[in-house]
Amino acid sequence: MSQQRPHPWVMLLLSTVGQAASSAVVNGPAFLIPALHEQGMSLSAAGWVATASIIGGTCTLILWGAVVDAIGERLVMTASLGLSALSLAAAAATHDSPVLLGLFLFLAGATAAGTSSASGRVVVGWFPPRRRGTAMGVRQMAQPVGVGLAAVAVPVLAAGPGIAAAVLAPALVAGLSALACAAWVLDPARPERTAATVGANPYRGSDYLQRIHAVSMLLVIPQFTVWSFMLVWLQVGRDWSPGAAGALVAFAQVLGAAGRIGSGHLSDVVGSRTRPLRWVAIAAGLTMLAVGVSIRADWAVAVPLIVLASTITVADNGLAFTAVAERAGPFWSGRALGLQNTGQYLTAVFVPPVIGFLVPLWGYGLAFGVTGIFPLIAAPLVPRDETDLSAL
Repeated sequence: MSQQRPHPWVMLLLSTVGQAASSAVVNGPAFLIPALHEQGMSLSAAGWVATASIIGGTCTLILWGAVVDAIGERLVMTASLGLSALSLAAAAATHDSPVLLGLFLFLAGATAAGTSSASGRVVVGWFPPRRRGTAMGVRQMAQPVGVGLAAVAVPVLAAGPGIAAAVLAPALVAGLSALACAAWVLDPARPERTAATVGANPYRGSDYLQRIHAVSMLLVIPQFTVWSFMLVWLQVGRDWSPGAAGALVAFAQVLGAAGRIGSGHLSDVVGSRTRPLRWVAIAAGLTMLAVGVSIRADWAVAVPLIVLASTITVADNGLAFTAVAERAGPFWSGRALGLQNTGQYLTAVFVPPVIGFLVPLWGYGLAFGVTGIFPLIAAPLVPRDETDLSAL
């Protein structure tokens, strides 16, 4: 059964749906910030509560990666999504307490994190190298799609039925995804386990993986700035309604999904993951600087520019994710991908509260624009290719 060739596309679909659900669980609480702020929380405090799910995921990514390396992808995806759905249900039931809400959002993120490494490994295992960049781009589009769906549903539900309904929406999606993974995901074949293959540490003898991790951490700063505060800026700075602002954020996330597929396909065409990664870093830096200037000057072009920024700033993720998985190999990629995401999450944890602190002091224009510096720092750190795709 595992050798039937239609399965790669089925596995890609299941991986994409599972990752979209996980993304909605982890990143969806960011869209609670306006509602929490209206209930009396400071913008910075609301940022911390909404970031609890990211903090939770940060604490468990490497552990989940090790579990994937040990037992495989299907069981991890099923358990991860199922447990995150239960955690969100508990968060909805206790949403009147900021402490309990933050605690259960933390647990939701901690349990949802397993889907990231597992679903990425499914794609890498089922697709050949010359199609893997495109396939991983499709899978990576799940993150902006999940965020986009959350951007439409969460603020509208929070402003209408309430925070409990807004939290239950991604819980339902995660629960249904867990059932689909349990029924249909198949673990890809791996080489025979030997002392040489299992024990060969890809971090020794080269700084390739370390540099990819560092670059990704720098690139996540503008990404999470736009994700966390584009909605708030549209509502507060531009007087948009929650529905209209959420719709534009969702549209921007759809464009971001297309951008991930495009950058992944480009990496297949040029035979390199790192050259397109460098190009994306430069484009992201310049675009965020333009966003900052246009907001500061109150130009109308600020809205299309921030939509463009939300597209470009997510285009690197699939490239870096694929590069890490290919370099780490089948018996280390779970941990390497866990470390990759841990670095990004550790950085992302501080973005909403820090930007939330800077906005009242500097304004949205300067707070957004300064994040463009980090991708420009990242561009020269992108390593040269060490993986011959034709040899994989």
